[in-house]
Amino acid sequence: MKSVKLTALLNIKYPIIQAPMFLVSNTAMVIEAMKSGIAGCIPALNYRTLDELRQAIKELKAAKVKGGAFGFNLIVNKSNLKYKDQLSVLCEEGVDFIITSLGSPEETIKQAHKNNIKVFCDVVDLKFAKKVESLGADAIIAVNNKAGGHRGDLTPQELIPMLVENCTIPVISAGGVGCKADIDMMLSYGAIGVSVGSPFIASVEAGVTQEYKEACVKYGAEDITMTERISGTPCTIINTPYVQKIGTKQSKIESFLNKNKKLKKWVKLIRYTIGTNAVTNAAKKATYKTVWVAGPSIEFTKEILPVKNIVERLIN
Repeated sequence: MKSVKLTALLNIKYPIIQAPMFLVSNTAMVIEAMKSGIAGCIPALNYRTLDELRQAIKELKAAKVKGGAFGFNLIVNKSNLKYKDQLSVLCEEGVDFIITSLGSPEETIKQAHKNNIKVFCDVVDLKFAKKVESLGADAIIAVNNKAGGHRGDLTPQELIPMLVENCTIPVISAGGVGCKADIDMMLSYGAIGVSVGSPFIASVEAGVTQEYKEACVKYGAEDITMTERISGTPCTIINTPYVQKIGTKQSKIESFLNKNKKLKKWVKLIRYTIGTNAVTNAAKKATYKTVWVAGPSIEFTKEILPVKNIVERLIN
């Protein structure tokens, strides 16, 4: 099973998934991705209502081309109150695949497989990889320490071979891909394909501000830093002057309260709400308070381009 290629698994031309990015991904990006011979994925949480999610699926199904595939990302833990309803919509309407994050994918795998939908699961270590394998996942998304947003702790050369050697299902690498040489490297470690996010932020089709896109052109790998001030969990962002001003560590009060078992989850929820609002404001309107999520692979972003041109850069 592990030797199955991503191109065969999703019936696509090139072994690339345009990664789901909160606030960034949209149907226009995914349609262009499919036209270019790769798969595209959107976070279900990018849609405020179930009707909007349903309409997005219908739009993608109508635009789907041979050699392209589309899916949605589901946050499968208790923080996503819409999870079960979103899963129902995905199964009712029909998508090619679902990527699960931040929780047990057991129910998603059960329901998706009833509807001939493949399920790929984000993992950062072998323990969780073996768990999702036992639950029947179709592939593992190996999130390494080069990923944008919430990332893993292990390097690609540590994580991918370890999962390939110890798991019987295919491994897809996530993080650290900005050019063809990076893709070749991940495949050489044993991955069947790659999930690529940050290079697509500076695409013509991305639904974020011009300032956000230009930041991905202006800044590079050395400008990426980690912050605890979005969700309470380390997250990679662009180290803008505003980020330097506010700092990247939790406040002393937050740090103290996080050590209290009873208060910890409420502190994290408040931090997540404040941080998400900051990211939303930066993505959707021009502001000096810029908190732009991105990974080090923006190093290869030299101009704002259509999705098709970014795909061409990745495959050539």
